[in-house]
Amino acid sequence: MKPGIHPEYRPVVFRDRAADFAFLTRSTATSDRTVEWEDGNTYPVIDVEISSASHPFYTGTQRVLDTAGRVERFERRYGRERNKK
Repeated sequence: MKPGIHPEYRPVVFRDRAADFAFLTRSTATSDRTVEWEDGNTYPVIDVEISSASHPFYTGTQRVLDTAGRVERFERRYGRERNKK
């Protein structure tokens, strides 16, 4: 790699404030705010709106839409008949 052109890759804490969930990982993202982590070190913190702790797909609170009603309504509206004689 060419020296001097890549951003610094360092430990960063990503925090989901809605779910009160945080995790430490490595990233090139930057932040002016810091937080003291469980190991006693201080790391930059980036607040996110959705993480695996609050996303409906991962938490099991995902809604299932009634697609059968939509298909039937589409077929009625645009003229596809099931039993043509």
